[in-house]
Amino acid sequence: MKGFKTLMATGLLLLLAPLAASADSQAADRLATLLEPLDSYAADFDQKILDSSGNRLQEAKGRMWLSRPGKFRWEVDAPYEQLVISAGEEVTLYDPDLEQATVQALDQRVTHTPALLLSGSSEALTENYRVSRQQQGTAETFTLIPQTPDTLFESLKMIFYSERLGKLQMTDSTGQQTAIRFDNVKVNPAIDSGRFHFAIPEGADVIREAGRG
Repeated sequence: MKGFKTLMATGLLLLLAPLAASADSQAADRLATLLEPLDSYAADFDQKILDSSGNRLQEAKGRMWLSRPGKFRWEVDAPYEQLVISAGEEVTLYDPDLEQATVQALDQRVTHTPALLLSGSSEALTENYRVSRQQQGTAETFTLIPQTPDTLFESLKMIFYSERLGKLQMTDSTGQQTAIRFDNVKVNPAIDSGRFHFAIPEGADVIREAGRG
């Protein structure tokens, strides 16, 4: 179980990995057009971690909520519970089985990451990513490539179906992939602000990591 939880936590925190790149203007503008109307977003998710040969290493299911500006909640329900949550100033990863919370400041680099990109400004696309676009029928695939060599990602793909975000696919330098499919999507639902606040349970171990400039 420990090995899975470490891998699962890595997959979740990869969503918080800093990226930086320039952008192809037409593809970035189109992606910004799709993202800009998203004031809030909620969906069930199925997350798979695959090795470089496409073999499944782990799988997790849960639900996520986003709200602009900068609010994010990612709940893993199965097979082991975990929570990644931000109300805009800090990101907390909580593991109830380990009774451990890792808290990190939501600094400038974190706010330009894939998971929080949806809850931030779409203008960050043109400042931080090189973006390309492919379309097949109603499916539009945007590939975001970082230019900074020390990032955890080689590429990030955002796949829209009929202009609705349906998948995220991330590949790291070893070829390992994190694939996330969204179902039961709700665009711009009313979300109570309390969903993005988390009180760390009494007695839990708290690890505070310094923010990065």
